[in-house]
Amino acid sequence: MDRIRIRGGKPLSGEIPISGAKNAALKLMAAALLTAEPLTLTNVPRLADVRAMAELLASFGVNIQVTLSGNFGEGDTMRLEAQKITSAFASYDMVRKMRASFQVLAPLVARERAAKVSLPGGCAIGARPVELHLNALEAMGAKIELAEGYVTATAPDGLTGAEIVFPFVSVGATETAMMAATLAKGTTKIVNAAREPEIIDLGNCLIAMGAEIWGLGSSEITVQGVDKLHSAAHRVMPDRIETGTYAIAAAIAGGAIELIGAAPDTIASLNALLVKSGAVVTTTPRGMKIEMNGARPKSSDITTAPYPGFPTDLQAQMMALMAVADGTSVIKEKIFENRFMHVPELARMGAQVRIDGDTATVRGVEKLKGAQVMATDLRASVSLVLAGLAAEGETTVGRIYHLDRGFDRLEEKLSRVGADIARVSE
Repeated sequence: MDRIRIRGGKPLSGEIPISGAKNAALKLMAAALLTAEPLTLTNVPRLADVRAMAELLASFGVNIQVTLSGNFGEGDTMRLEAQKITSAFASYDMVRKMRASFQVLAPLVARERAAKVSLPGGCAIGARPVELHLNALEAMGAKIELAEGYVTATAPDGLTGAEIVFPFVSVGATETAMMAATLAKGTTKIVNAAREPEIIDLGNCLIAMGAEIWGLGSSEITVQGVDKLHSAAHRVMPDRIETGTYAIAAAIAGGAIELIGAAPDTIASLNALLVKSGAVVTTTPRGMKIEMNGARPKSSDITTAPYPGFPTDLQAQMMALMAVADGTSVIKEKIFENRFMHVPELARMGAQVRIDGDTATVRGVEKLKGAQVMATDLRASVSLVLAGLAAEGETTVGRIYHLDRGFDRLEEKLSRVGADIARVSE
């Protein structure tokens, strides 16, 4: 099994190209199920999760052709054609690989009027808002049955537009409602909708496919159903979590990095904190630049929140930065439970963190020490890499298959800007 080895203490300098957004690409791929005509996606990141979603879609009869990009950092081109859906069954073995697989339920029900999809691996209904997806489909007339870990959704006469009011903001449930509504009869109003840039990206792709959608980027989205969608081409938006991760890398390791293709407006909440910590953040014609003047970063308090608040997917990375900051930081995780699994591993490197429920108090130390650590999930794994960039000595990160799910050629991108980082085999 591979590991990542980092020898810390090297300031970073140069350019890092930002890949297409994982959290957008997976949902855009699922949207291909809504039409019999081809959907062509460009700037698709090279990730394990993308491969897993492609495998799932292929099991439904979707023909997928991938053209690899010849330019480093530029995403690939994927042509998806669901001319005939041969199966509307998603097994546990397929869905357990990643939670985003559940997003195939809505387009399958909308187009085929019936689908059977496994609940996501390890997910108890209610722990994360799967029930909001199902409530949205029920509001649109689908009959939902839960048995033996599977959801069976049927709508023999098709879905019907409805008013869907979410009790709290959910990105996935908003995407489910939006995709289902595109082929529903009548008008659907989604109230308390998520406002994330990935929602806007999916909506723009659906509009290019012939959907009628208003209110993207606001808390109320209206969809007028159409009889069918058609072929389209769409470029996947830049990954704001990857952008933020490399911005934090520059802050924790020192130096200056230009992030090519980044959309700085999508991580405004992070940029404000980076400036507060002592970094210089500027927008450039090609993206954005982060410079750290060599001084120790300053501490800052952080609370995760739905967009445009601070993203939960950058919480672990910011904790790594706060672990070496001057002062004490309070980090409150308000989106997901169990999002502090990286703390024991950071502690192995000398980080001083105290957990009390959804709050972590981080007392910054001058230097972390290299250690053998283990990734516990996708975002936690990259926080350990960032900590390794700033640590004295050598850090090895195990179980890096988590990293491969969401970061396109991470070690190559970091090594190109001066990090001493490599993938090694045990």
